[in-house]
Amino acid sequence: MSGWRCDGVTFRYPEAEVNALEGVSMEAPAGGCTAVLGPNGSGKSTLLRILLGTLMAEAGTAEFDGRRLTAWSRPELARAVGVVPQGEEAAFPIAVRELVAMGRYPHLGPWRREGAADRRAVEEAMRRCDVSDFAARPVATLSGGERQRARVARALAQEPRALALDEPTAALDVSHEMAIWELLRHLARAGTTVLVVTHNLNLAARYADRLVLLHRGRVAAAGTPAQVLTRDTVERVYGWPVRVVPHPGPGPDAGAPQVVPLAGEACGTIQLREEEGHAA
Repeated sequence: MSGWRCDGVTFRYPEAEVNALEGVSMEAPAGGCTAVLGPNGSGKSTLLRILLGTLMAEAGTAEFDGRRLTAWSRPELARAVGVVPQGEEAAFPIAVRELVAMGRYPHLGPWRREGAADRRAVEEAMRRCDVSDFAARPVATLSGGERQRARVARALAQEPRALALDEPTAALDVSHEMAIWELLRHLARAGTTVLVVTHNLNLAARYADRLVLLHRGRVAAAGTPAQVLTRDTVERVYGWPVRVVPHPGPGPDAGAPQVVPLAGEACGTIQLREEEGHAA
């Protein structure tokens, strides 16, 4: 098992003036947690779609588990990879338990009924994502955070060997946000390949084994959190002065780099100094 890999991937949306991705090479090793970071419009979600085979690269190659995405059939890939999209709307009224059970579809197909193993997978996924108490509620009545947890549960019910998540903790409160990241780390440690697109630099640094930082459709940095989240790199990519400090702990994430954006007089002083340096 080799996880995801792409080499020299380039992609442009129709009628766009510039490429969304330009020569992107990266990897998300099997059995680990890789986070894709970057400012708005940097190409994060586009890269994820390339790696899921829903977009076709104009140049370069993309692989999952050592095979090009074009060599995977859609049913085969659906059984191997659970996906949590950034946002989706239910096309028809559905209860939470029914939504989570949809994760079993790649295994059941259109005609087979749930068996005992399917029911266990659904119940366990709901328990792990803390949605069991409202299993019978319509999805439309859930808050944004509750709905997102139900989507994660649907992906887990699939029992995939890899998970791909686009902003999985958006709209979650602190406790549920942390619980999802703890769950992702646990899954990765147990052998699931986890690929997360997120804006949260600090939680990515605390929970991911590897970071890929995109900037204007290119890879600005890739490696361990300490290698990627340096002051120079973060300021260059995000265009804002920061300090990078170690997480104080306690816990397994002690020492992880944490990005602190500067504000007020400190921010103004740094910007003025940089402008003077450019003028000189």
